[in-house]
Order: sequence, then C-alpha cells, then structure tokens
Amino acid sequence: MMKKILITGGTTFVSKYVAQYFSEHNYEVYVLNRNTKPQIPGVTLIEGDRHALGDHLKGMHFDVVADITAYNSDDIIDLYEALGSFDQYIMISSSAVYPEDGVQPFQENSTRAENKFWGKYGTDKMEAENCLLERVEDAYILRPPYLYGPMDNVYREAFIFDCANADRKFYLPKDGKMKLQFFHVRDLCRLMEMLIETRPAEHIFNVGNAETVSIKDWVTMCYACFDKTPEFVNVYEGIEQRNYFCFSDYEYCLDVKKQQEIYADTIPLQEGLKECAGWYLTNEAEVKKKPYLKYIDENLA
Repeated sequence: MMKKILITGGTTFVSKYVAQYFSEHNYEVYVLNRNTKPQIPGVTLIEGDRHALGDHLKGMHFDVVADITAYNSDDIIDLYEALGSFDQYIMISSSAVYPEDGVQPFQENSTRAENKFWGKYGTDKMEAENCLLERVEDAYILRPPYLYGPMDNVYREAFIFDCANADRKFYLPKDGKMKLQFFHVRDLCRLMEMLIETRPAEHIFNVGNAETVSIKDWVTMCYACFDKTPEFVNVYEGIEQRNYFCFSDYEYCLDVKKQQEIYADTIPLQEGLKECAGWYLTNEAEVKKKPYLKYIDENLA
C-alpha cells in the first residue's frame, strides 16, 4: 500500500522539492499550506494555516509527518495538537542550533546554544526540537548544513552563476580558505526515505556531505558549470562580507558519521552544482536576488 505522508509547506525550495520527490516515489502526498503559490502536480492540498487548523486533520491518519517548516515551538505545538493519528514524525531542524564557539566538528550531543551568526533562527529551532521531543519522543530530527539543489530560491549558487555568465571578476573574502559544508536536497529526501523504511534506533542526525569545501573551490566549481574559470580579487579587512558575498564570515563542520551508517553515498558537490546551474537557467525568476553586484560595482570594482 502507498504510504500517506503529510508535508508542511510544499511550495518553496526544500518543502517543494520534498513534495515532488515523494510524489514521484510512490507516496500519497498531502501538503499543508495557505495555497498562495502553485502546487506540485500529483499532491493533495490541505489549504490552511498550521496555527488555525481546528479539527480539520483530526479524522485523518498519516504514516509520516514531514515537518519541513517548523521554525519555533508554536509551530510544533499548534500542528501537533491539530493532528489526528500518525506513525512517524520527521522534523527538519538546522545546524544553527550549535554555537559558533563550540568544539568542532559538531556532534549530535554537542552543546546547543545561541549562535551569533544565526541568532533567533537558531534558538527558535532549539525550542522547536525540545517541544517536539516532549510530545513525540521517537521523532526524527535532522540538522543539515547549507542545503542546495534545484528549486533553491536563495541567492547563493545563483549569485556565482550570474558572475560566471557575465564574465565578471570574483571578489573573494580574504584568502578564500573559509570552509563550507553542503547537502543536496535530494540526499535529504533519500535519507528521509531511509528513516521511514528502516526506523533506525538513532533519532537525531547531523546530515550533510562528509567533506567540507573552501569558498574558493566552491566558487571555482560554480564557474566550471559554465566552462569558465574565475579571476579572483581578494577582499580583506574593513568590508562587511555579507555586503558582497553570499555567506557570513563563519565556518563550521558537522560530524555526519551517524548519517553515513545508514546513508553514505551522497551526491558529489560538482555534480550537484551542475544540476543547480541547469535548473537556474530556466527558473531564474524564482530566485530572490540580493544586491551583491550593485554593492561590488559601487564599492569594490
């Protein structure tokens, strides 16, 4: 029998991709959103706000609740109280729950605390995790680093693609050695499917590629998607990095050994970036662009 999965969201990047993935992999997919954007074909829409569902879900049973859009404790409480019955609950949390001054690589049992680069987003995610485990003690919680892939509406890879397509010099923070860690959204979906199918004893997972990458190498990979090589201009102290670059001046690393025990064959970053580039060429309007190029032209070029 097809499993019934409830996905919160379903119209933007991660939740949209998750809805499409499970719809294409023999699941009966229900999406919960306010119906303000187009829906993925093949899903059943439950139109509503998770904070005002009343008894709308009480008569329904879901094999899986995939909570992609839980950002704080109220999000967890209101959805949980509105649900009828379910077998499994998976929440997408964030690596932002770990403080910037913590011992790295972060492990699942590392101390969680406010991270000055993520602020309220991270502390709200911590509270959401706590609220969920108080109510569903066998829930699965996934803490990804930077997610990427088709449907990404955040101006990160797309910013580099724009620079490459315009044959621009690339203004690189400092020496370019700052490290990033990524996880393809399809790997996230495959991992979720593994959790559903195998129900491992571990319930909290750092998730991501095992390897980190320097920002210089990452930019080079993005340019290579268009058969180009960047000419770098190094930008040193005195300029706020987020004015001209798409990541804060903060590197971190997650220990993903527990994930690798059940799902180790992640998509190579260069392969994933090429897929992103192909999607962006035909979906540029979906990306929320930031004025990095304007700032560079007016202050750095």
